[in-house]
Formats: sequence, structure tokens, C-alpha cells
Amino acid sequence: MSSKPDAKQNDATVVKRAGARHDEEEHGGAWKVAFADFCLALLCLFLVLWLMAARQTESLQEVLRSYGGSLIDEGSGHMAESMGGPRGSLIDRLPLPVNGDTQAEQRVRANSAKIIEEDDQGIHLSKTRLETRADLQELADVLERLGDRAGLAGHVQTVVTPYGLRVMLHDTEKQGMFQLGSSVPSTAFRDLLRKMGPLFAQIENQMLVVGHTDSLQYAGGELAGFSNWTLSMNRAMAARTELMAGGMSARSVLQVVGMADRALLDASNSRAAANRRIELLILAPSQAKAIADMFGAPETTTPLLPGVGMNQPPIDRDELKALSQQIQPSDRSTPHAN
Repeated sequence: MSSKPDAKQNDATVVKRAGARHDEEEHGGAWKVAFADFCLALLCLFLVLWLMAARQTESLQEVLRSYGGSLIDEGSGHMAESMGGPRGSLIDRLPLPVNGDTQAEQRVRANSAKIIEEDDQGIHLSKTRLETRADLQELADVLERLGDRAGLAGHVQTVVTPYGLRVMLHDTEKQGMFQLGSSVPSTAFRDLLRKMGPLFAQIENQMLVVGHTDSLQYAGGELAGFSNWTLSMNRAMAARTELMAGGMSARSVLQVVGMADRALLDASNSRAAANRRIELLILAPSQAKAIADMFGAPETTTPLLPGVGMNQPPIDRDELKALSQQIQPSDRSTPHAN
């Protein structure tokens, strides 16, 4: 006997869930919201890190400004560089020889004599204490010969003055003594200074090391920013370092000065290459003593008014007038940078 299926059973087997599709769509869009929240949190993290880095850079800038420099030289786009130290370093790693004690000085003088014999065909001065014009002229001739051998004949100029021997190591339009906008000397200039070091180690005379720039100024105008004053001083210190690395005693330098563009060699063209220079003034013993007394306690004074006096070195004004006519810049071409 066949049985007929129950209509109720057939209706029960068909199950239709109308809300299932809506649940799947709602569940599938939740990850998008979570991903958006994650991206927002990540963006906030990057923003916080960027603010922290900016604050640290600002603090470093303030520290550098307190030392007379900046992270970037205004107007030039060059990092402030120093001899021997990496960019951005607050401490210059200058290779200064230790020539303070007597034994070190004797060792330097002994080594410098060998350097002169090997490299410069035995150049020796007749005196160790240069006092007369003839003594200073002998040193001038030797320094010019060193410049010729270094391939820098047009960069070295000497003149005997009432104060001592004035040695001018200046730029030309074709070649500079330092890298553009920095205190790092060129290879040729570094070699020349190191060859001069043993020569100055032979003499007892002290010297002034003076840095000069042209009149081309850095952009900005901030009082504590990098300027020609800083550049000229850094270059003078770099020249002293190279002279000492060549064998010169630390006691040979009486003063290191940066004069920016305040003493132009070519006044007719304030941006001339000759204005960018390092000057070494080899002082006569009397002048070295007068300068030392000027900043120390002078032994003798010349009275100006009752109770007022000053230390006054002897000056021959006729010699000064003749000197102003003798000094002529060797290059009057217009440069393109400091």
C-alpha cells in the first residue's frame, strides 16, 4: 500500500533565511573600519616622531649658534666643515701635535731638519733669530722657493715690513687655497703649509696667523649665524694646524686672528681673489714682545697724560709709506665665491 507524502513534511524541509545575506555583508565590511583606525594610529605615530626630530634639530641648531656656527651656512648651501671632523660634529678633531715640553720640541726640530734635507734639498737658514731686514729677506726668498716647488708660485707674496716679514698666501681666479665656503684646505695648500712647518721650526721668531675673506657675504643676517668672521677664523686655525703638523712648534704662534673682509688687499675690487688669503706675519723679536705686552703687563710705558700711559712700538713712517707702494695684488679678477 503506497503512502502519500505529507504536505506539512514537504513544507518543513524548505528553509529560507532571508536575513543571512545581510549578516554576511555586515561582517565583511568590519575589516575596513579596523584598517582605517590602524592607518590613523600609524599616521599619528609618524607625526609624533617627526615633531620629536624637529625639536631635536632645533635644539642642536641653538647649540651650534652659541658656538658661532649653524647646521647649514646661510646663502651657500654647504655644511659647516672643520679640519679633521665629520660634518655636524660639535667637537673639531684637529690633529694638533703636542709640542709643549722641551723633549717634544727637540724631537720636532730634529725631525724637521731631516724633512728639509730630504724634501727641500737641504734648505737651512743662516740664523735662528731673525732681527734685521736681511735676515727676514732670506726667509722670504726661501718661502717663495717653496711656493714655486709646490706649484703655487702665483699664490705666495712676501714683503719685509717694519713689523716683520709679511707672507701672503692668497687665492687666484684659477685656484683657491681652501674648498669653497669651508675651512678645509686644498691638497696643494696643505702640502705647502706642511713644508713651511719645518722651516719655521728652525727660527725663534713668533708669528701672527691672520685669515681674510672677500666682501661676498652670507645670506640671512642672523647675528649668531655663520659669517665671514667665522670663516676667516676657522681658516686661520686650519693653517696653524697644518703648520704644526709639518713640524712647527706650538710656541711659534703668538696670535691667530680672523679679520673677515676688513683688510682688503685689492681695495678696488672687494671680491677679488687676492682678498681671500692667509697671512703669516713673522714678527721681529721687539714687535713680538710689544704685542705680548699689549695684552699682558707691559714692562715699560710711554706717558700720554699724567698718570696715563701706553706701550708704543717704534714705527718708521717713511718705511710704512714705501711699504704701501710696494704691496700690489697679483690677481684682480672677480671671483665667484668666498
